[in-house]
Amino acid sequence: MPETLRVLSALDAARIQWYHFKAIMIAGLGLFTDAYDLFCIAPIMKMISQIYYHKDSIGTAVLSISYVIALLGTALGQLIFGYLGDRVGRRKVYGLCLLIMVFSSFGCGFSVCTTRRSCVMASLAFFRFVLGLGIGGDYPLSATIMSEFANKRTRGAFIAAVFSMQGLGILMSSAVTMAVCEAFKMAGEGRLDKMEAAGVETLAPAESDIAWRLILMIGAIPAALTFYWRMLMPETARYTALVENNARQAAKDMQKVMTVSMSQIAEDTLSETLELPQSSSASYKLFSRRFFSLHGRDLFAASANWFLVDVVFYTSNLLLSQIFSFSSKPLNSTNVYDSAFEVAKLAAIVAACSTIPGYWFTVYFIDRVGRVKIQLMGFFCMAVVYLVAGIPYSWYWSKHEKTNKGFMILYGLIFFFCNFGPNTTTFIIPAELFPARFRSTCHGISGAAGKFGAIVGTVGFLWATQHEEEDRGEVFPEARRVRVAFLILGAVCIAGVLVTYFFTRETMGRSLEENEEDDIDSTCASSGNGLFPIE
Repeated sequence: MPETLRVLSALDAARIQWYHFKAIMIAGLGLFTDAYDLFCIAPIMKMISQIYYHKDSIGTAVLSISYVIALLGTALGQLIFGYLGDRVGRRKVYGLCLLIMVFSSFGCGFSVCTTRRSCVMASLAFFRFVLGLGIGGDYPLSATIMSEFANKRTRGAFIAAVFSMQGLGILMSSAVTMAVCEAFKMAGEGRLDKMEAAGVETLAPAESDIAWRLILMIGAIPAALTFYWRMLMPETARYTALVENNARQAAKDMQKVMTVSMSQIAEDTLSETLELPQSSSASYKLFSRRFFSLHGRDLFAASANWFLVDVVFYTSNLLLSQIFSFSSKPLNSTNVYDSAFEVAKLAAIVAACSTIPGYWFTVYFIDRVGRVKIQLMGFFCMAVVYLVAGIPYSWYWSKHEKTNKGFMILYGLIFFFCNFGPNTTTFIIPAELFPARFRSTCHGISGAAGKFGAIVGTVGFLWATQHEEEDRGEVFPEARRVRVAFLILGAVCIAGVLVTYFFTRETMGRSLEENEEDDIDSTCASSGNGLFPIE
């Protein structure tokens, strides 16, 4: 035990060094790839609708499946690989998730058939689901690995920095889409002019079927580049010391990558500053009665908050172009490239002006203000903005095109406070609350609840707000229904405020071992408002 204490205390007291930033980049590139793959689907579906459906409506059912199939795979991947991360080890499973992402990204691009749309959509759905499995595994493992390598003073900032790569992934997916569309458009400009002069319809030229496939396959590049570096990472010292009960090997692994001198930490000091929680040697199992008595409240809070924020975040992100259809007519585009370009451009503007700044505000403030206060503020501010934007939507925003900029500023604030708020904190908190032997599993459960929230929000918004214009054969949002949806999303944010206030514990400034303390008295002491750490 003294040697284990020495390892854990050395990790908590370690100064910030190069390996911390290297770990942020290695783990962050996984989140970068996750976001690219999940959020490139909106402009892709715009292209597919014109290539394969022509003047027919793509249909709400097909849109729903296309948006959520990867999310369903992600939820399942979080459960499976989160569990394996605790049973087999973080490092071994980490590389497997990347390989799944690389091969399934290429599989999406090589979706079979080029003429039968049912065949194309079925094969694309299959590979998107497999892709989701890899993405799902990346979430709990990235958060857990970073939390177990970090020191307790800057742990929140490090995990937030990893998650902030999601914003860059969203921006990159838009940038790549715009670049590919512009390149294909310019390459075929001469031929398109001749076809137009001959009276041939040019909305979706044959080569556009290659463009959307290329956008999907490019998502494999960052994952492939990261694989080598992930395989060089050692197992986390906390997993080796606490789960495998091999403190000596943990010390060797830690000293390979970090400059720490454990001999300088006196054992009498250790006994004053850190005690191993009784749970580290306890025999209770996952989902046992004792587990729920000690960690049930934390698991509920983490899962419920992640479910609620993903209802908002994924609905707002994936359906951005539909929400910005202000008038009663869909946006008109001259061809398939312009259509996808406009969707990607809108997403890029929001990502650059709102999403990414929100992430980095969290990185700066997370270890100064605390997780719970930032999460409360984010949920509350989003609720206010949704109500301000939603209440007058049907009779003001949807009928005054000159005020589109004002609406976009309001909508941008939703993304800012989502990321300088619960979207980031829900990723951080589950990686800090639970015992080492359950940490990855519980993070995966919380994340899976979030992805089910994303599915509920995305499908619910599509089916509740859209209707078909018979003479045009197109599906688009109806303003009055969008107004109701905005008010519901505002209510979801208010529910997030309540769950955070009454159930969520603060983890700032405490070692992971203090946070996982399984003393029932400390669990009872946490039944206050969640604003302060447990003493």
